[in-house]
Amino acid sequence: MDTSVAPVTNDNENRIPSKLSKGGWNAAVFVIFVEMAERFAFYGLAGNLITYLTNNLGEPVATAAKNVNTWVGVSAIFPLIGAFVADSYLGRFKTILASSLIYFLGMVLLSLSVSVIPIHSRKAVFFTALYVLAIGEGGHKPCVQTFAADQFDENNPQEKAAKSSFFNWWYLGIVTGASVATVVVIYLQDNVSWAAGFMVLSGSLAVALAVFLVGIKRYRKQRPTGSPFTTMAQVFVAAVKKWRVSETHGGRGICYADDRIGGSHANGQTRSHNLARTKQFRFLDKAMIIDNKDALSKTKDPWRLCSLNQVEEVKLVLRLIPIWLACLMFSAVITQLHTFFTKQGSTMSRSIGPNFQVPPAAFQSLVGLTILVTVPVYDRLFVPIAQKVTGHPRGITMLQRIGTGLFVSILNMFVAGLIETTRVNTASKHGLLDTPKAVVPMSIWWLVPQYILTGIGDVFTVVGLQELFYDQMPEEMRSIGAAAYISVVGVGSFVNTAIISVVQVITSKHGNEWLGDNLNRANLNYFYWVLAGLSAVNLCVFMWITKGFVYKKVENNDQTISNAGMELETRGYLEGKV
Repeated sequence: MDTSVAPVTNDNENRIPSKLSKGGWNAAVFVIFVEMAERFAFYGLAGNLITYLTNNLGEPVATAAKNVNTWVGVSAIFPLIGAFVADSYLGRFKTILASSLIYFLGMVLLSLSVSVIPIHSRKAVFFTALYVLAIGEGGHKPCVQTFAADQFDENNPQEKAAKSSFFNWWYLGIVTGASVATVVVIYLQDNVSWAAGFMVLSGSLAVALAVFLVGIKRYRKQRPTGSPFTTMAQVFVAAVKKWRVSETHGGRGICYADDRIGGSHANGQTRSHNLARTKQFRFLDKAMIIDNKDALSKTKDPWRLCSLNQVEEVKLVLRLIPIWLACLMFSAVITQLHTFFTKQGSTMSRSIGPNFQVPPAAFQSLVGLTILVTVPVYDRLFVPIAQKVTGHPRGITMLQRIGTGLFVSILNMFVAGLIETTRVNTASKHGLLDTPKAVVPMSIWWLVPQYILTGIGDVFTVVGLQELFYDQMPEEMRSIGAAAYISVVGVGSFVNTAIISVVQVITSKHGNEWLGDNLNRANLNYFYWVLAGLSAVNLCVFMWITKGFVYKKVENNDQTISNAGMELETRGYLEGKV
């Protein structure tokens, strides 16, 4: 019998298309514009949030910083729930539609809270609106990027090559939206009104939803495949049940049959690629060993016998957990962008010409500008040169890219500490230590290096994480992979909040809080250097973790054909025919 498996191109809906009329850049570009608008709204709010909390709601600086970090953290944790709903029940397309509507309603409520809501109720409504937005983020963030990447068929060599470049240009697009927001919206908030700024953000979300619907006929849509956590649990349970079985003792072969939804093409043929067997986490391999009970059973019990693909997918997830943990400190560093960087700038000379004051939060646009310059240079100049040196198709590996960004974050905090020391010395020289509202005669442009370093670090670590968590996650869990990458930012914000709390407790016992309301008397520079030290330790841990990391291995076509024959044999065992 001829068991060869012909390559099949799939349109991501388990249908065999007559022609590739959907997907590709023609579809992805619509989704990129949607994400640009959403990032415009998010950064238009987050970029200046600490200013509203301190100046309009009267919160202390440290409390406001914690509230910003908590909101950013929750906004980045909710995507784990949204990804689960998308992958298991609704699918990415429907989840994006629903979450976009929730996000829009939250922004409208936020606009009302700063305009028509009575003052005595304003704070409660404002925070309610913030967390409605967080719910909308939960469904939007993990699905939009993954949905856009799904428009590129991995079985098509040209589209597969375009996907790697897509992640760079995707990030370039969302940075453009964020950068415009930190200039235009923050100017409106500081010079016109907060209501005007938030209404512009509401309008951008309405436009985003309309643009997304315009491209509806061009999208490749992936159906939900059921709970991926169930299939993961099956591997652990099956491995425990067979902990005494080995391939040479009580075993009758390995199960290659993958009968899950999405495990085969519509015509019954197996995937055009299968995961190769790896040696890490070998205790899980017991889950795919066929023992006597499996061989005599007429049907496959998924809680006793799992396929090789299923086991290797669980291994993929387990390998990413240490990387996720090692990147939390990076996120703790970049959260300074929305909090203490902005408060630093508010104390410095911001004049441009006789009548114009630069909003301190607008300096966040320098991060976007840095990324706008760095991404094309990285994609078109650095990668080709690195390819010639390393021979790697990406120039450097995804983990090397992430590690480079971690190193830049250390340098960023060290430089920020030096600049803050100079600012405090300038305030002392002019007798301003006890007048925190006075303008320190030092130009805000001194802060440019730390904003530029933040942008460079993002290009390496953030884009690297996006690609790693998409590329290395099982196909059925890619929304969850995107959510996991996003949750790094959220949990990192919580880590930063915890560090602030510990620093405040320790330093207050010694009579001088490092992060007091009077930055001229505080020791923000010491706080930055503590973050630099913690980041240095974290980088060492990251480098140790990466030494044992194994990238996803996919069998070649010849091996796939061989597996097709093995799968027939496996089915024979399960039917009692062999």
